[in-house]
Parts: sequence; structure tokens; C-alpha cells
Amino acid sequence: MFSNPKINEKIAFTLLKIATGMVVAFVLVILYYIISNGYSALSFEFITSMPKSRMTEGGIYPAIAGTMYLIVGSMAVALPLGMLAAIYLTEYAQPGKTTWAIEMAISNLAGTPSVVFGLFGLAMFVKYLGFGASILSASLTLALLILPVIIRASQEGLLTVPKEYREASLALGVTKWETIRRVVLPAAIPGMITGAILSIGRVAGETAPILLTGAAYFLPRLPDSIYSQFMALPYHLYVLATSGTSIAQTRPIQYGTALILLIIVLCVNVVAVSLRSHYRKKLQR
Repeated sequence: MFSNPKINEKIAFTLLKIATGMVVAFVLVILYYIISNGYSALSFEFITSMPKSRMTEGGIYPAIAGTMYLIVGSMAVALPLGMLAAIYLTEYAQPGKTTWAIEMAISNLAGTPSVVFGLFGLAMFVKYLGFGASILSASLTLALLILPVIIRASQEGLLTVPKEYREASLALGVTKWETIRRVVLPAAIPGMITGAILSIGRVAGETAPILLTGAAYFLPRLPDSIYSQFMALPYHLYVLATSGTSIAQTRPIQYGTALILLIIVLCVNVVAVSLRSHYRKKLQR
């Protein structure tokens, strides 16, 4: 832009700071809006009681429990699958048409709208495999949804491990799998956990896939098995804000539900970030 590199550098840094500041400002405004409108609805009864009178009264305990079931179920499937796929693609797969096709498939899946995953889950898990509208169907659908994110983050984590680590281990006569298991994976774990953190937030906030695979409009009880329908916070919030004849009456419950959803995502992320920091410190010792 200018002949002086220092001026270009200052302009670039300034633009970066402005962009970062705008992002932070937007986040703070959203948080303030939700917290200021939702804190008055929070109470022990709101968190621990069942909804009543077609969700115009009572609490959101079944929706909280359903969201936690979805997070645990989808991560239990997607995390090991995604990490194993990333290990194969990064450490074992040779460049070629097959690897290229797999990489393209992962990239395309990452950009596919969530409602398409919901329709696939409806056809495959609910109808074809006969799991019905259930926690199992919704968890498997969400696992497919977040799989590309976990694979990409895990690949990035593996690629950050210096090649010298692998070469030094192999030079000592250690097998490739033992090298991956004992040398590469411990160094790549912080990056892999980053993918898990991003995925947890998406699982907790997705509405379209669970709308088609198992979320219930009004279910004032907890699921008794993985084949049961369930309530979930994002769908609960969506229904309260868009359906029924008491939208204005349920406004405090809407903001309270949004605030609880934010708190759950924040708490889970804090745990994941703590684990990542723990592994980083362990590697630096």
C-alpha cells in the first residue's frame, strides 16, 4: 500500500485490533442483553423443576438434562472417530486420489447446513435403523455434524508436532504405532481438545438436527432410556419464542433458558480449556 514497510505494518496491526475489538464488543453486547433480561428468571426452582401449563410456568430441568445427554452422547461417538480418522489421514494415508476424495468429503461435510444433517438423521437413524425419535438418533446425527470439526482440529494438532519427534523415536527402533501413541499424541492433545471445545458449543446450540430426530415440544419428565424422546434447551427456546399464543407471557422464561444455555456451554468450555492447559504444562516440563 505504502512504500514504507513500517507504515504498512502499523496499518495492518490497527485493522487487526479494530476487527478484534468489534468481535469482542458484539459478544459483550449479546451477553449483556441476555444476562440483563434473563437473570431475574433464574432460581433454584427454575433449574430443577418440570415445565407446567404448556411451558408457560415451571422450570426447564428436562431441557437441561436433555442437552447434557446430547453433549455426552454425540461427543462419545464423534471424538474417538474424529481423532482416529485424523491419525490415519495425517500419519498413515499416502497422497493420492483416495486421500484427496476423503479430504474433499470432510471439507464438504463441514459446510453442509445443519438441517441437511437433520434430514439425513431422520432417514437413516429414525426410519431406516429404527431408533425412532430418540436421544440415540439425535446424538448420532449431532456426532456426524461435528465430525468434520474434530477431524480438522485433530489434524492441525498432529501437524504441529515437529517431525524430529517422530524421526528420533523411529531411529531408536520404536514402531510407528508406539511412536504415535507415546510421542505424537501427547504433544498433539492440546490441539485436539480445541476441536472438542468448538464441537461442544455447536452440539449444545443446534436446533434443526434435533428438531427432526427426537426433541419434544413439551415433555415434563426425564427420558428413561436412550430410545426416549427428550427436551433440549435450544429447541425449548425456539418453541417458546416462535410458537403458541403466550409468547409475551413466556418472555422471562425465554431469556432465562438462553442464559442457562450460555452458562452450560461456558462451564463445559472452561473444563475443556483447563484440560488443554494441563496437557500443555505437562508437555513443557
